Amino acid sequence: MVVLLQRWLREALRSATVRSVVLTASLFLIVSISLYPGLRSIGVLLHAVFTGSYVPGYHSVLLVNFPNEQAARDIGRYYWKGEIQDASEILMLVKTKTSRIQDVVDYVRSIHPYANPEALSFPVGDGSQDYMKWMDDAVPDD
Repeated sequence: MVVLLQRWLREALRSATVRSVVLTASLFLIVSISLYPGLRSIGVLLHAVFTGSYVPGYHSVLLVNFPNEQAARDIGRYYWKGEIQDASEILMLVKTKTSRIQDVVDYVRSIHPYANPEALSFPVGDGSQDYMKWMDDAVPDD
């Protein structure tokens, strides 16, 4: 009985049907893996469109060094309400846990004099482990 089963299995593996199923499944797997990044991007964009959420990576912040304050003022103008603005602004650096970012943004918006204050976050990829431990201890999670 075992010999017959082994013979049948060898013949089945040689058959065109099994080979075509294996080839089709392999091709489907290769195409799926190849298209995954593009399909994922489309899925994220559709999710953003239907939910109104932000798509990470769509905007960027560029940090630029200038030799002096005057050079930065000469270049650092921006448009607001159809006019070129050159107002001086002060950058405040807030360090907090990622889970608390929305709380900070909400607070800043509630007290800021601008109608639409700039509030951007950058996740920390690496840094001083001692400092991050201190921040974990100093900043509550709730």
